[in-house]
Amino acid sequence: MSFIASSLDSRGVATLVLSRPERRNALDQAMVSELTDALRHAASDAQTRLLVLAGAGAAFCAGGDIDWMRRVAAETPEANERDALLLAELMRALDTLPKPTIARVHGAAYGGGVGLVACCDIVLAADTASFCLSEVKIGLTPSIIGPYVQRAIGARQARRYFLTAEVISVAHARELGLVHEIALAEELDVRVARMVEALLAGAPGAQAEAKASTAIFADHPIDESLMRETAKRIAARRASAEGKEGLAAFLEKRPPSWRRDRNGDDVS
Repeated sequence: MSFIASSLDSRGVATLVLSRPERRNALDQAMVSELTDALRHAASDAQTRLLVLAGAGAAFCAGGDIDWMRRVAAETPEANERDALLLAELMRALDTLPKPTIARVHGAAYGGGVGLVACCDIVLAADTASFCLSEVKIGLTPSIIGPYVQRAIGARQARRYFLTAEVISVAHARELGLVHEIALAEELDVRVARMVEALLAGAPGAQAEAKASTAIFADHPIDESLMRETAKRIAARRASAEGKEGLAAFLEKRPPSWRRDRNGDDVS
């Protein structure tokens, strides 16, 4: 049985839907492995331009499946740790995917679900969405997802919500920086479609490099070495085939090659 519904349209938009609605899309070993495989495929697939992550049913993702975690806790320490690494690999695969990612969030995003949200580049949420780092209420910690969530909302706010496990409204999640935009539930798909169109206007290689550069900027002081690194990167990008095509298309007042679908038609 598959727990991830995947599709790829003619523009290269991949959609991955967490499909375990009877468990509020709670993550277990099978679902984690399947989602990781799907992300790795998207990362290496030349036809995939960007990825939308969504959930089926009433919730986006309720976090880790309690029955799964209880079973794993009873295993050997080595097996327990190996299992935990599966979730860590999932979060890293999503966070480092070299293509734009959109989280389409409706209903609850709890625990590991917040981690998935924090790993996505752009988060669009329904006005019915809610968030919670609920781990301490069941004697656990948001360890694996912690670095991604803390990066999204900052250390001071992370300390509060890691400790209190308060439910965070969608409006406050936007204030914290976890959510980028809020839409009425019935308008969420329209807002996602608009964001997809905005992303498709960008050059794939440039987007991959721009995304990777954010990690460099975050971990490096603004000094002469960073200045030289950024100069080197933009010079290489201007000289790249993609850069030359983009500049030529602008001057010639035509769509660049990446704005054409697989049939060669203009999709701008």
